[in-house]
Amino acid sequence: MIEEIGKIEVRNLGIEDYQGLKESMMLAYGDMTENYWLRSEIRNLLKLFPEGQIAVTVDGKIAGCALSIIVNYSHFGDSHTYGQITGNETFSTHTSRGDVLYGIEVFISPEYRGLRLGRRLYDTRKELCENLNLKAIVFGGRIPEYHTYSEEMTPREYIKKVRTRELNDATLTFQLANDFHAKKVLKGYMPGDTESKDYAVLLQWDNIYYEKTPSKISASKTIVRLGLVQWQMRNYSGLEELFDHITFFVDAVAGYQSDFALFPEFFNAPLMAGYNHLSEADAIRKLAGYTEEIRDRFLQLAVSYNVNIITGSMPFLTENDTLLNVGYLCRRNGTWDSFEKIHITPNEKKFWGVQGGNQVRVFDTDCGRIGVLICYDVEFPELPRIMAEQGMNILFVPFLTDTQNGYSRVRYCARARAIENECYVAIAGSVGNLPRVENMDIQYAQSVVFTPCDFSFPANGIKAEATPNTEMMLVADVDIDLLRELHTYGDVRNLNDRRTDVYELKCKVASCRRES
Repeated sequence: MIEEIGKIEVRNLGIEDYQGLKESMMLAYGDMTENYWLRSEIRNLLKLFPEGQIAVTVDGKIAGCALSIIVNYSHFGDSHTYGQITGNETFSTHTSRGDVLYGIEVFISPEYRGLRLGRRLYDTRKELCENLNLKAIVFGGRIPEYHTYSEEMTPREYIKKVRTRELNDATLTFQLANDFHAKKVLKGYMPGDTESKDYAVLLQWDNIYYEKTPSKISASKTIVRLGLVQWQMRNYSGLEELFDHITFFVDAVAGYQSDFALFPEFFNAPLMAGYNHLSEADAIRKLAGYTEEIRDRFLQLAVSYNVNIITGSMPFLTENDTLLNVGYLCRRNGTWDSFEKIHITPNEKKFWGVQGGNQVRVFDTDCGRIGVLICYDVEFPELPRIMAEQGMNILFVPFLTDTQNGYSRVRYCARARAIENECYVAIAGSVGNLPRVENMDIQYAQSVVFTPCDFSFPANGIKAEATPNTEMMLVADVDIDLLRELHTYGDVRNLNDRRTDVYELKCKVASCRRES
């Protein structure tokens, strides 16, 4: 049979297809030969909602169909019958102002089963649901094999065994395999369905692209452009010369219409050259005196160049004389937030006396939710996971490493974070030498944008990478919609498949929260 098939087509149903639809439906329902739609009912459906009536043809012959209406689901809720939801098959419940695509029929003629035509119909329905910006597809699914087991188990037990593949129900197994989830057992959904013992399973597929209100100018972007600054360490005469170079890169990044500019950790370290006569601990405290002015200047650049800037990091001295490693998110709308390095390296503690912060948070931007971790922090998988649980799409990692060993730790941990948290990770570091600054002699870096590893992303999980140890700018686009698809339809689903019944991750401080 398969060898004889020439053309398969999925298209909208027309009234001229009625006779073929009737014949296929009678074959599909076997002994229930009187169970077919009347021409007047199909005509009514086509008048009310033509795009919702879908046929699949094989060499021009109707092989199956999917019929649907749009309903305001809150008017019915999860406890309803087929008669109620369809207006006793008058379809008076259909409304173009509804929020759910409700399936009222799907069948494939027996001679064409095994060709995955049902999947084509379901995929077309999903595409329609997305295009119409509806919340979900819902329908009451038959469980035609249940009568065989009705003396042994309840419908709930039966559904559970079908879900875990202990039992096979051709209809329900197919629906679950097509990403529908069971919400409720419906008693008396379609009276007369003896095979299902008058039971049905309320099934739902959620549209992850659904937006409650139409898109507005202020809505988050789906394609986000990242600009990573691979910064050359060099001696500066002072803050003004430093900002000449900062402005150059911000201008260049903004010239490519980037949404974010990322600077490295301790990019302003050259300013310590003027304090080389002091101890390392005293010199970095002098450097901390520039931090707030640098933040304010970055904020001015963010607004004037229309780009969100992640300032890398700088030393910051608190009121109680605690030295932290902090950075700032300077938004192009004129607001800013700070982030702190949580894990401090042994050298930072030994030479500078830096202490770890305790803020673990994500930030809302006009491009969606982001997180920032400074260098060593990305080597601790707990922090990005907490951020991922709060909806982070992009993780920015400003870093500073002196050797390839140190760089490799940051690189490969960042790459792992992108995979396990299903997000993008952008890392940016400094290159070059600082012979006049103690404890900052050499730097090694290669800035990269990492992606998850799935079919919609690069096979090696690398969106773009800079030339190693060369001052330059890296610009790359990332697609947030691809992350949404990955969360729901990925080949593997790291976030969704976590065994929270076996283990959990808990943040112990109040600052571990989403910043609104």
